[in-house]
Amino acid sequence: MLIRLSAGSRRPPIIREDAISRQRLTQLTWLVAFATGAFVLWGLWRYGVAADALSRAPAWLLDLLGLMTGAAGLTLAGLWALILWQRWAIAAEATGPRMTVEELYALSPRAFEHFVAELFERRGYTVEVRGRAGDLGVDLAVSAPDGRLAIVQCKRYRHTVGPDIVRELFGTMVHERAYHGFLVTTAEISGAARDWAANKPITLIDGPTLSGLSDDLRY
Repeated sequence: MLIRLSAGSRRPPIIREDAISRQRLTQLTWLVAFATGAFVLWGLWRYGVAADALSRAPAWLLDLLGLMTGAAGLTLAGLWALILWQRWAIAAEATGPRMTVEELYALSPRAFEHFVAELFERRGYTVEVRGRAGDLGVDLAVSAPDGRLAIVQCKRYRHTVGPDIVRELFGTMVHERAYHGFLVTTAEISGAARDWAANKPITLIDGPTLSGLSDDLRY
């Protein structure tokens, strides 16, 4: 099993559909950090190593370099402000009470998929959200740190999930050559479905369990 199913005492409010994911925020942070390092090196060269040589350059060139340097500095400052604001927003969302099954069901299909994707991202997995027409039954493709692929089906259901849904998931696993499959739903899961999934590389997460996991969306 890829994740540990545990409940806690805190949870975020309903996730915004336009919220930047933690994984993308980390990628943006690394990109801006690299650009900042390059900017610092440029400043050391421009105003240190090459200062004497550039002092003899035409005035228009010096003005152009100054404008470019100032624009780059302002852009980096703006990006760092965006990163800090997004991190504050994510941390602030993690201070609310746990989401109920009804709140989870009230999410749009897209928001529900991103909610589940965030649960996996916080455990160090790389997640691709595929939930669109023609996704062949794969809502999320989850890559473990060792590169192995697992697939996730997200079901916003009210009625009890039966074994037919689990068999469908297993068939999709075979087609995708995935080593593990996850069924994440807001509904109950029948005993017959659990029996069918027994001894197979499948993890079933029902509504109450998912509600308990919602408090995990915090740093």
